[in-house]
Amino acid sequence: MHLALPRTPSRLRRPRSLAGQLFAMQVLLVTVVVAGCAVFAYASAGRQAKETARRQTTAVTTAVADSPAVIAAARTADPTAVLQPYAERLRRDAGVDFVVVMAPDGTRWTHPEPDAIGRTYLGHTGRALHGETFTETHLGVLGPSVRVIAPVRDPAHGDRVTALVSSGITIATISEQLRNQVLALLGVAAAALALGGLGTYVINSRLRRHTHGMNAAELSRMHDYHQAALHAVREGLLMLDGRRRVSLINDGARELLGVTDDVVGRPVGELGLPAPLAKALTAPGPLIDALHLTDERVLVVNSAPVSGGEHRGSVITLRDHTELQALSGELDSVRGFTEALRSQAHEAANRLHTVVSLIELGRADEAVEFATAELELAQALTDQVVGAVAEPVLAALLLGKAAQANEHGAELVLTADSRIDDGLLPPDLPARDLVTVLGNLIDNALDAAAPDATSGAAPPQPGNPGVPADPPKVTVTARSDGGELLLCVADNGPGVPEESAAEIFRRGWSSKRPAAGGRGLGLALVRQAVRRNGGTLALDRAPDGGARFTVRLPLPGTTEGGAS
Repeated sequence: MHLALPRTPSRLRRPRSLAGQLFAMQVLLVTVVVAGCAVFAYASAGRQAKETARRQTTAVTTAVADSPAVIAAARTADPTAVLQPYAERLRRDAGVDFVVVMAPDGTRWTHPEPDAIGRTYLGHTGRALHGETFTETHLGVLGPSVRVIAPVRDPAHGDRVTALVSSGITIATISEQLRNQVLALLGVAAAALALGGLGTYVINSRLRRHTHGMNAAELSRMHDYHQAALHAVREGLLMLDGRRRVSLINDGARELLGVTDDVVGRPVGELGLPAPLAKALTAPGPLIDALHLTDERVLVVNSAPVSGGEHRGSVITLRDHTELQALSGELDSVRGFTEALRSQAHEAANRLHTVVSLIELGRADEAVEFATAELELAQALTDQVVGAVAEPVLAALLLGKAAQANEHGAELVLTADSRIDDGLLPPDLPARDLVTVLGNLIDNALDAAAPDATSGAAPPQPGNPGVPADPPKVTVTARSDGGELLLCVADNGPGVPEESAAEIFRRGWSSKRPAAGGRGLGLALVRQAVRRNGGTLALDRAPDGGARFTVRLPLPGTTEGGAS
């Protein structure tokens, strides 16, 4: 005997989408509302039909009872002869089913069916005999009907009741009228249901398109993942709508951009960001690894537009490049120092060969004099830097830059009044910022003083292109001055044009065109580091005609003339 096992579906049925659920719910709701309205309208129509019939028959009955012709006919020996044609004409004109005039004992004088004339009225007459007009529903010759009975009073006989009048409308007639109303009501209800269903379908089709056919559980799960991802990602995420307003920002973007208030819904231009960064964030096209500066950070900006037939906004990611940029600057300095050491090693080898050759030629005294002169020249620069700048980071930087300048055919000079004792710099002044400031200023000065050093040609004399200019020279001053650290770097290059003085610290500006790769960022980083440490940066013309940059950084706990 084989038992039939239930078949397991190959895959679980996917829950109905949110749009589908809403469509079914709305159709059910519209159906219930329309059905309820139809039932209410049907009940109201039934009551209204009966009330209309009562009012209509009351008007007809009282009119007949008050008619002088009826009062006069009741006095005759054969009232039927006069009243039957009158009652039938009135019945047709008034739209009732019967008009019956009878004697006080209930004997009919008129009736729509002639065979019923002379027979006893089927209904109650007691209240009418006492002078009261009343309404009742009773089974008569024509079937159940809503009828009104009224007395006929004869003024000539002291208002005595001489006859009774009854008119009515059958329940069948009322039901026919109600049936016609119900058919019209059903037509209206069906039209309302169709229009409601069509409108619901159109709205839910659009909802299905916007929700991509996902159901409520999937949307809820996506929202939870969305919130978790926003708070978990350390990189900054910023979303702008089509009007360049912030529609979403995560914690990382708030920290990188330095915004703390509720910025959702505000335009990017009102966030207080630097103009180049704000322009980049609102650019319609994509951005790939674009470097931009805030007051404290170097940011890598990537953006992509969100399009769906129209520009709906953009998605922007932000990465902190500050530490990496500082390390890159230090690496460039080390690389330059290494290149200078390699060149000096090559020169030292040449000089050593020269010394050996002089000794082999028997000119030992000249060999000693040549070697001593080279040693004294190198040692003099080292002694000058170390004696003036006891801070090891700055001393190492200056020695490296001096070797780099010598490699490029330029001279790096440390002024005689330069002096920074060990321990002068406070702990809250990062050595990395000092390297950024002084290193970039010296590199910029070398580029300005010896722009053609790599080709080996001396820069032309301004105003006389055929005459070589003075040897490239960079002058550095580093000392404490009035409770501040003074760093001054000057060169004898062509200087900064007046029209470029306002743009020189903007990212992308460079004395060499085009400013590609990492160029155009050094002076911007200098200004950023100076601002971060509460200092000032000034640009003026050096005595030799070149540019002179002066940086002043506060030194807490120092007095005029040196360390406390």
